[in-house]
Amino acid sequence: MSGFGFHTLALLVVVGMSGPLLAAVPRLAIPAIIGELIAGMVIGRTGFDVVDTTDPTFTLLANIGFALVMFVVGTHVPIRDPALRSGLGAAVGRAALVGVVAAVVGVGLAAAFGTGHAALYAVLLASSSAAVALPVLDDLGLDGPPVLSLKAQIAIADAASIVSLPLAIDPQRAPRAALGALAIAGCAALIFVVLRHFERNGTRRRVRAYSKRHGLALELRLSLILLFALSALALSTHVSIMLAGFALGLVVNGIGEPKRLARQLLGVTEGFFGPLFFVWLGASLQVRELLDHPAFIGLGLALGAGAVLAHAVGRFTGQPLPLAAMAAAQLGVPVAAATLGTEQGLLRPGEPAALILGALLTIAVTTAAGALARRRQTARASTR
Repeated sequence: MSGFGFHTLALLVVVGMSGPLLAAVPRLAIPAIIGELIAGMVIGRTGFDVVDTTDPTFTLLANIGFALVMFVVGTHVPIRDPALRSGLGAAVGRAALVGVVAAVVGVGLAAAFGTGHAALYAVLLASSSAAVALPVLDDLGLDGPPVLSLKAQIAIADAASIVSLPLAIDPQRAPRAALGALAIAGCAALIFVVLRHFERNGTRRRVRAYSKRHGLALELRLSLILLFALSALALSTHVSIMLAGFALGLVVNGIGEPKRLARQLLGVTEGFFGPLFFVWLGASLQVRELLDHPAFIGLGLALGAGAVLAHAVGRFTGQPLPLAAMAAAQLGVPVAAATLGTEQGLLRPGEPAALILGALLTIAVTTAAGALARRRQTARASTR
């Protein structure tokens, strides 16, 4: 398809509907973004190649979607939940133990497949996805101290892996990436101080009331201004916009995200920019390269299995095995790694698709583990 216009946008929105359509099938239990990735593969480089993923307009819209997705992920990290504090110590210990095992497995996988990406694999194996696992826990109605501790563990692993990924994916540029990450963190801290001041003196409340009364969506506008400014800083300092979006999400989360703003962000992100990003990512992946380099199929399977294995060590600390397996859920970090690797040419042909394959395997395991944990909880409740 030549050029990028409304005809392309219409196609992308239609294709993106495959996500919610697949998610609506109860027996499949497929997250919407998986359907969007698959649809992107069909119309992109792997399939019919009807969209140009290198088009500057398409790339810009996808980057906006990436930043918004990570912003929403940051707002979903349960940092304000006081119930998490009781299990925080154990969660930190388990996350650290998982990190040690992940580092060992990552070195082994990098040596076995000859990629030299031990640090990247270690981050991927140690990561958890709050955006995937936490909604599953809530939807299944899982509760109790072990679940609260699991939520804290997932939040810790998610935040740590997102910060570590830009340093791990390109170790040669790690010092510059570290400085960029510090710049993002400093700006985020400053934004937090300013917003907290306006929250305490009532200015934010008055602006919210005025915006609602006149239908101006001022908080959404301010959030987008801050997001785009942080994203520009991230790009200028050679840091992924993933970190900019996640940091701002944590800031808004720490201050307290108003329900109206949450609904607006959900509409903007899930209604258009998020699906467009995942379709773009799927279209950018060259899955056919897995057939040309079949060893990377093994890498993808090994990454998925390695992540489950690394998180399964939580069983030795008394964590139920189904909950330990749920902590292995991955999405945002592998997607970010595949995106950065594709854009910057840091990964070998077929390797980005292998990262996504590994993430899909962890999601399948998480789905099955969640169902098992639910059955066990129901059985315990029935015997009381």
